[in-house]
Amino acid sequence: QVQLVESGGGLVQAGGSLRLSCAASARTAGSYAMGWYRQAPGKQRELVAAITSGGSTNYADSVKGRFTISRDNAKNTVYLQMNSLQSEDTAVYYCAAKKFGDTTLYSPNSWGQGTQVTVSS
Repeated sequence: QVQLVESGGGLVQAGGSLRLSCAASARTAGSYAMGWYRQAPGKQRELVAAITSGGSTNYADSVKGRFTISRDNAKNTVYLQMNSLQSEDTAVYYCAAKKFGDTTLYSPNSWGQGTQVTVSS
């Protein structure tokens, strides 16, 4: 199990951009799929984007074309670039990791503490 620390959340106007970062406490390259979930008030937590150790990616339909997930294995860090943000993107975003996971990132082994993203319309 790795420790995950997110950063980069905040308040942004609709149409703006934010970049989230998630730093892992241990070497994740070659072993861990990583990604981002989000949870809005009154809604279930949902997968936003995932990336495998080999670089394959998966996105929720609602963010395709607007969000980009990437990873820097040398820094044990995964990023989520969010463009054209909408009010519906407002949520707490959680970094997640799963050893030997795939692009579904189902049932992660590790979770970050969460970072708030608020998009004002």
